[in-house]
Amino acid sequence: MGGNSWPPESELDDLRKTVADIAGRTTKEVRVVVSPYRICPLGAHIDHQGGAVSAMTINKGILLAFVPSGNSEVVLHSAQFGGEVRFRVDESHHPKKAGNANEIRNGKGSTKLVEECFWGRYAKGAVYALKSKGNILNQGIIGLISGSSGLDSSGLSSSAAVGVAYLLALENANNISISPSENIEYDRLIENEYLGLSNGILDQSAILLSKQGCLTFMDCKTKDYKIVNPSNLKVNDTNGVSKSYKILLACSGLKHALTSDTGYNRRVAECQEAARMLLDAAGKHEVKAILSNVEEEVYEAHKDKLEPHLARRAEHYFSENMRVMKGVEAWASGRMEEFGKLITASGQSSIQNYECGCKPLIELYEVLLRAPGVLGARFSGAGFRGCCIALVNSDLASEAASFVKNEYSKLQPELVSNITQEAAVLICESGDGARVIIAS
Repeated sequence: MGGNSWPPESELDDLRKTVADIAGRTTKEVRVVVSPYRICPLGAHIDHQGGAVSAMTINKGILLAFVPSGNSEVVLHSAQFGGEVRFRVDESHHPKKAGNANEIRNGKGSTKLVEECFWGRYAKGAVYALKSKGNILNQGIIGLISGSSGLDSSGLSSSAAVGVAYLLALENANNISISPSENIEYDRLIENEYLGLSNGILDQSAILLSKQGCLTFMDCKTKDYKIVNPSNLKVNDTNGVSKSYKILLACSGLKHALTSDTGYNRRVAECQEAARMLLDAAGKHEVKAILSNVEEEVYEAHKDKLEPHLARRAEHYFSENMRVMKGVEAWASGRMEEFGKLITASGQSSIQNYECGCKPLIELYEVLLRAPGVLGARFSGAGFRGCCIALVNSDLASEAASFVKNEYSKLQPELVSNITQEAAVLICESGDGARVIIAS
């Protein structure tokens, strides 16, 4: 599928030159972490309940060019944000506290305090995660972090991609060998403990485990996973439709949620509340309240006891879990049209049962479903802002992208004005998972 064409060598060369200049090193000494964004075709909003999920990485994402600093200092620059982040790996970094601040130095050498919601917090979180598990860090890094140009990455797990990038860079600089499964846990510590987010492990798992052209399947309860290779993708099916595919990323233009509370953490709590009521109804009072601990027979027997909004959350969980299982089978046998229909059904359940999605995102989802060659579509990410994804027939990808741009701009001209023409709808391919590139 050509996923390994990213990042292009020219982009790597530019990053190496910039970091070499900042650090006073040669370009040969500069290493680059490639940490791709992920999409989740099936398994929306159920990873935090221990459900089954599917994911793949794409040929867009985070690049972190760095050199070991030679001491304990970390010095970071961002291609997207101003300022310079400085701290030491031998300092204590404590989880999320009100009023914490990073010291950011601007280009004129003056200092200002910026609240710890700023971009440097992920690097500090990586140090926290590594040290909390007993790893000894003697070496910092001097680096430049950059996201894929022009792309609104909300809904593509950009935060997990950033966390993974810092983990891999710090491990590489300190000659620490960490398995992908350990790094999944480390990035969970960054997100859940250090930053205080209530998300599951899907994002970092996909970023660390995925292989080009494959679907990553994970049971979030047991942490077991498998890489599923599709069969016969280039063979025409009975309708004469090519089974080769590309991925459309369609940006909504929404930079922020339309309400002050996106509801993400509230939805997680509602799933847990539904699980608690179902388990109590079955006499399982000591069992942890997550929906994967509720057997389907128990759900069917007691779901009428749930309040309507909790019943919808539980219905989404059980129906989505089943869609993932069916989707893995469809993918493995190359039945892309069936896989696409499951993606669309996932999107519908996210709207109706999980009740996420605002008007512009729902309109974008519906436009994608009408586009030529689109096999299936859904929101990407939490569904309160960001983008939608679609699986599309390779031969019709360009036509579909043009259709979506034109039709969505009629519905949301103001939001579309916030998007660069090139980034409005991107045609992407599957890519490999996170890795460190050493200059040859």
